[in-house]
Amino acid sequence: MPGLTTLWINRGAMEAPEINRRRATFVLGRIDEILAWDRAKENEKDARFVELGEYLCEVRAKQYWRLEKLNSFEEFLQKRFADSRRKAYYLMAIHEKLNRVPKHDLQQVGWSKAAELVKIARKEGEKFDCATWLHRAKEMPKEGFRCAVERHLTGKETEPWELVYFKLYKSQLAVVERALEIAGMMLGTDKSRGYCLEMICADFLAGADIPADKLGSKPIQ
Repeated sequence: MPGLTTLWINRGAMEAPEINRRRATFVLGRIDEILAWDRAKENEKDARFVELGEYLCEVRAKQYWRLEKLNSFEEFLQKRFADSRRKAYYLMAIHEKLNRVPKHDLQQVGWSKAAELVKIARKEGEKFDCATWLHRAKEMPKEGFRCAVERHLTGKETEPWELVYFKLYKSQLAVVERALEIAGMMLGTDKSRGYCLEMICADFLAGADIPADKLGSKPIQ
């Protein structure tokens, strides 16, 4: 049985809409303008995400990507969102699922909180309490709001988390990946890579014999 994505692609190929070249050129130009503006004003990046999501939905629906001789919408996203196509889909979901929320309010909460609101809107449909959740999004810090949404959707408490970035040389990747793979096999394949890394570090600390005064902090219990 063909998947939904295949059906959508095939249907889109058979029913390619007639392109309004003037409108398509305007929309594509606006997308490029917003992305260039984002790069120039990184600290204000959230301000135009609502507009960007709306234009992306129009490009997909009316196949404006054909104007650039591209083969698909995915190719269009790859061209303009090479680093994060996932964010592009978040922005489109915000436009499609939060259409009852005024644009000004969405701009106030920012795209990352709006993406969390989408999760609730998808699950609850017409029962989505837009006003209450929008108020919480405005009042709560980003991480606290993410946890509140997760708790609402799953009924479970979630532990606060953060992303950690550090550089690895290509020559180091094989060792790190192998260590995480073995840790996953020993701990269970359902464990996250973050948990596996924690256990690797804990095992290292258990075998390290360094006086606490040399560490500059209290020993881990």
